[in-house]
Amino acid sequence: MHIGRWLDQHARYRPQQLAIVVNDHRLTWREFNQRVNRLANALLGLGIQKGDKVATLLPNCLELLDVYWACAKIGAVVVPLSPLTRGKGLVTLLSDSDSVLVVADSDFTQHLNPHRAELNIPADRYLLTDSANTPGYRGYHALTAAASDADPQGIEITDDDPYNILYTSGTTGLPKGITLTHRVRALYGALFGAAWRMTPESVVMHAGSLVFNGAFLTLMPAFYFGTTYVLQHHFDADEMISMVERERVTHIFMVPSQIVSLLNARTFSANALKSLEMIGSVGAPLHKEHKEELVRCLPGVLYELYGLTEGFMTILDKNHIPTKMTSVGVPPPFFEMRIVKDDGQAAGVGEVGEIVGRSPLLMTGYYKRPDLTAQAIKDGWLYSGDLGYVDEDGFLYLVDRSKDLIISGGVNVYPRDIEEIAVQHPAVREVAVFGVPDDKWGETPLAAVILKQPDAVTPAELKRWINERVEARFQRVGQVVFMDDFPRSTAGKTLKRVLREPYWAARDTRI
Repeated sequence: MHIGRWLDQHARYRPQQLAIVVNDHRLTWREFNQRVNRLANALLGLGIQKGDKVATLLPNCLELLDVYWACAKIGAVVVPLSPLTRGKGLVTLLSDSDSVLVVADSDFTQHLNPHRAELNIPADRYLLTDSANTPGYRGYHALTAAASDADPQGIEITDDDPYNILYTSGTTGLPKGITLTHRVRALYGALFGAAWRMTPESVVMHAGSLVFNGAFLTLMPAFYFGTTYVLQHHFDADEMISMVERERVTHIFMVPSQIVSLLNARTFSANALKSLEMIGSVGAPLHKEHKEELVRCLPGVLYELYGLTEGFMTILDKNHIPTKMTSVGVPPPFFEMRIVKDDGQAAGVGEVGEIVGRSPLLMTGYYKRPDLTAQAIKDGWLYSGDLGYVDEDGFLYLVDRSKDLIISGGVNVYPRDIEEIAVQHPAVREVAVFGVPDDKWGETPLAAVILKQPDAVTPAELKRWINERVEARFQRVGQVVFMDDFPRSTAGKTLKRVLREPYWAARDTRI
């Protein structure tokens, strides 16, 4: 399950097949394999050995793909960091990961320079992808141009060797490094490729951040099958629609906020997107209102994945959408799931509890944190921290994250229930509900809202509209606030922790 060998195989047996489309680059499998080999040999020339950590601070670009696959070939461990990482957080992640080399672009030098003295990284191991003349940095392309394009030899890589360390997005606090092996990533290719019905003739596009684990849900299958892989520099709905039409894209994964942007894009049309065989939703629940709109416009292409980078997922297949619209699906083959109540007992049908699962995709652990690993994985089962229930057919329904639960007057209030109501208002584009302090009830729901058009409704009008439609009195929102956008992780997830923070900062440790 040495995933670096995938490129060698495609380059040998399908050398002229279009492999990569990034900006103006259109590379065959032979050409891309040669690029990757040059970088792999250049890294070996710098003294990078099997098991060494190579960090990236890059936007979506061809060089980031180079690094992913060069490290796979030589057994180095990729540590893809968000290019939005700054200051102390940057030092923390580079130090915690034991990174010995950094690949960045010139825009990031202003953030690296003040901290280089704090990092245990040799001075000649800072590579810039778009400059050869920046003092204190080596030119990535000058280095690779001088290297051999022959396949690296003599490196033995096993299934259990680590391939990458992905740091959690920080939606619930301090990021933790999730270690995933070559076996796990190989199974991402085979299992998810089968689930998405990919073939070597598929055209796979990624429009979100490539450092987010959701990217690997299509990246690994694309490289396993040897499809054409199209990478957008950054998400732009209208540009994405144009690229889908031009490249005849068949498969794409997005987070819900991107799907909402797609549906509201100026150039959105079923005809422009007619080549699509799959639109996958991942990263957060896609509200029923948006699911229904997508299915009306593009029937038979929506899949939804619920899961954790740590190693458990469920899939709502496109064929289950009509009858299980509000579900997040079932565990795929080789996966097992339980719903566990607070007392540790198994929940019955329809009973809410913590979602617990196990699978062959389970992480090795949180890097250098056996204590946190032991809290998350017990007897081989991953405890998600998410709340849900199963129906009589075994389909999972996600209720909410336990950390997002609002306890108002001693009653459990699930933000998602309120969000599903609020998003039905014709003026509402996106909504995030979270708890804020309340002197009487302890906390009460607040709805943060992004409107489709400014001034389409007032906060008071929308508050009244929501509160007239929620099922229970305790679900009524105490406030509605309008925002231009939500704070989001690199992956595009809404950071409710950041939204809550100003309300709770002076009160307690609720955040």
